[in-house]
Amino acid sequence: MDLTRLQRILDRASSKRIMVIGDLMLDEFVWGKVGRISPEAPVPVVEVTGESFYPGGAANVARNLRELVDHVAIIGLLGKDRRTIVKTRIIARHQQVVRVDRERSAGLSAAQITQVVASVRKNIPETDAIIFEDYGKGFLTTELVSQIAHEACTAGKIVAADPNPRHSVDWRGATVVKPNRAEAFLAAGIPWRDPGDAPAEDVDLRRAGETLLEKWETSYVLITLGEHGMMLFQQKEAPHYIPTKARQVFDVSGAGDTAIALFTLGLACEATPIEAAEIANHGSAVVVSKLGTATVTRDELIASFKNDAKD
Repeated sequence: MDLTRLQRILDRASSKRIMVIGDLMLDEFVWGKVGRISPEAPVPVVEVTGESFYPGGAANVARNLRELVDHVAIIGLLGKDRRTIVKTRIIARHQQVVRVDRERSAGLSAAQITQVVASVRKNIPETDAIIFEDYGKGFLTTELVSQIAHEACTAGKIVAADPNPRHSVDWRGATVVKPNRAEAFLAAGIPWRDPGDAPAEDVDLRRAGETLLEKWETSYVLITLGEHGMMLFQQKEAPHYIPTKARQVFDVSGAGDTAIALFTLGLACEATPIEAAEIANHGSAVVVSKLGTATVTRDELIASFKNDAKD
């Protein structure tokens, strides 16, 4: 995609209205340095130099969108309804030493589902796209998702989903579902096999994507492949492989959130599916080059495409 086309797509972004629904979390990063091994156990002693807090889970998807979109809505549970899930990552010398999760999964009551569906229904006419972000913590259920997806699809809106392998939700009817490779194999019922060096020739990967297109009755399945990039599957089209654009990787935290946010936004801004996947791929490459749960700006996206054009 040339820069003129990219800028034309991004110019449409600020006016879009995107809604994110899912598990809300808080990402805590404890920064420090290691100077010695503990005398109590064979583990490093991290001397803390600072702490950072960022929106996590579905909130990180919304945070990524907010860099480019003026109107982002988010629906989840926190506060009195539920103890906020906190993921604490301890980082020393650019390396994650350990992650500590404080969480208690809890599903919605029937009354809460009714309340959420009613709130979404009221706002669908003014919404361009809805993203379901499932971290498997209980907020999203098939009952909730199917009602909202049906309402949104009937209204001609884009519906995207980022699934969780430990949480069974029926994603049928979504515009796009974005699993990673492991999630795709599990959902498709295909035995795991380590990826090779040529994703475009990965027979099992192709079989997983094609199986999920049929299973989820979705227009697109976008499978993220970590350091190998992404593979886009479309109805009645050959799979399209997009190699990674990452030049250096410091932290993969939240890269999947960036991918689903930018792919969905691309579709909302009238990008083709392949163009939307390219934007998502470049955005993910930018965020993994940063420490902590990060986002990508318009200027950084454009710079990433410019650097790619030079190679």
